Amino acid sequence: MIIPRRVRQIRPGRVILSGIQPTGIPHLGNYLGALSNWVKLQKSAEPEDKLLFSIVGWHALTLPQDPASLLTARNDMLAVLLAIGIDPNRSILFHQDHNPHHTELSWILSCIAPMGKLRRMTTWKSRLATARNSSSEDEVDESMLNAGLFMYPVLQAADVLVYKATHVPVGDDQQQHIELTRDLADIFNRTFKGTSPLFPLPTYVNTPSKRILSLKDPTSKMSKSSPDVQSRILLTDNASQIQSKIRAAVTDSIRALLTILKVARVAKAYESQGHGTLKRDVAEAVEEFLKGPRAQFNRIRHETTYLEEVARRGAIRAIEHSEVTMMEVKTRLGLASAVV
Repeated sequence: MIIPRRVRQIRPGRVILSGIQPTGIPHLGNYLGALSNWVKLQKSAEPEDKLLFSIVGWHALTLPQDPASLLTARNDMLAVLLAIGIDPNRSILFHQDHNPHHTELSWILSCIAPMGKLRRMTTWKSRLATARNSSSEDEVDESMLNAGLFMYPVLQAADVLVYKATHVPVGDDQQQHIELTRDLADIFNRTFKGTSPLFPLPTYVNTPSKRILSLKDPTSKMSKSSPDVQSRILLTDNASQIQSKIRAAVTDSIRALLTILKVARVAKAYESQGHGTLKRDVAEAVEEFLKGPRAQFNRIRHETTYLEEVARRGAIRAIEHSEVTMMEVKTRLGLASAVV
């Protein structure tokens, strides 16, 4: 009797895309959240899957930026992603602003985006409140809103659709924007019909991660924009700085430290011990957790030629994908023509 071999079911390859703003050195919450999930996705992806990870410089411009600081932050973020394990040979790692197709498609999508849907986007309030160190979103209003910040969900939709991404791993606060992306893709597909829909409707990928709390305020999560630098642990902090920050954490922030302990997988009981012992062990656990990527980052960030080459190759690969999409878009719009 011939026993047939088990045949692996081959599914269509996914196109997975996510991005991060170049707004300073990531903190422990960033690392344990989005960034570590990117590495997990890269490791678990099937060979037929495409992965694109972008440093979204154009999104950073929706709030005031110092040009010199932004340039440094862009390079540092690229170094961070390489340091934590993003492989530029497996994933397409690139600067969003190196590919003009993002803004080109953003303009096209803005021409079909209903104002009512954009007005229902709420994240601009939280971004303004954070940027102004406001304690509540009620302290900001539309008089502080610029057009770029209001429209940035459309640019985010373009970021996704220009690569025909099928899966988008983002935080809970961005789920509303993925719904808008699906809406805009559907509007385009129905308005400019072809033999088949041009854009897939991307799937929001919930990437569960622990909410790392501020060391100074347990009602808030750890944030790069907090005016108190002692409230967060940065990827670049050395052992002494980590110890100092954790030692100075307020008593009410002890649950933030316990969260860090749980994530770092330290298994000890502290019910009968004082906060000093807990803080000491947390500091040691965090230092052990961060010392590897910190050393890699400190090495890579000074390798300017290497970083430029990674960015250049990433941009070439990204454009190879997006230019096909843009030609299809222009053809359906009636804009495509031969270029002499």
